[in-house]
Amino acid sequence: MARAAATRQRPNALGGALGFVWLILTIGPIYYVVVTSLKSQADYYDSNALGIPANPTLRAYRTVLQNDFLRYFFNSLLVAVVTVVVVVAISLMASYVIVRRSSAIARLSQRVFLLGIAIPIQATIVPVYYLIVQLGLYDTLPALMLPGIAFAIPITVLILVNYLRDIPSELYDSMHADGASDWRTFISLVLPLSKPAITTVAIYDALNCWNGFLFPLILTQSENVRTLPLSLWSYQGEFNSDIPAVLAAIVLSCLPILAAYIVGRRQLVAGLTAGFGK
Repeated sequence: MARAAATRQRPNALGGALGFVWLILTIGPIYYVVVTSLKSQADYYDSNALGIPANPTLRAYRTVLQNDFLRYFFNSLLVAVVTVVVVVAISLMASYVIVRRSSAIARLSQRVFLLGIAIPIQATIVPVYYLIVQLGLYDTLPALMLPGIAFAIPITVLILVNYLRDIPSELYDSMHADGASDWRTFISLVLPLSKPAITTVAIYDALNCWNGFLFPLILTQSENVRTLPLSLWSYQGEFNSDIPAVLAAIVLSCLPILAAYIVGRRQLVAGLTAGFGK
């Protein structure tokens, strides 16, 4: 028994070393981006690439903000907010029906949603482009919202269905026994208990929408509807010799998603792991 206890308490040196290496590989690029964005253009070429700037400056951030960054930022924010709200609303109602109904339509709906996960976005870009043009939505923000909503719903339904199945059926039965309708059950029971799952899918869908590059590249062409990923691509050509400005734009574009993760990090893990431990 003593030997077994000693074995269990022996530190895992290899695991700790590998974890430290992974930490360096993860933090290293972030450190480089942040530190370089605080350098002047001359300091970037004259100083050590990983060294802390002797004279930190916000010149790169001012340069980016003066080049329509806020317009691209609010375009991305509008697309992400509308997409997430619509996706969460539709997916939560669909998940409730799938979990609480045993009809053939409910089972077929779940299979259709699962099938949607297997369809890659790249394989549908031509028909999506054709539909957007025929609808007269080309080069508009709705042209980015509609495909984003369509491709986000399947995985969102999958996560929400697994979470709603963890809600005890006795709670549903007690609500119906008190005379509550499906809408009252949905609003008073499902919505409050689904906050971890809603937070999870909201952050996940917002991240995918925020980083989306293919749809803005194919479905838009004017600067008025350009989003952040496409603007970062254009900044590489505009500031090809001003690396601190490009990295400053990257830092600014990451702040909203980082803030969303910090706010919802406690509920994120609970929503992702719901239902998968059974």
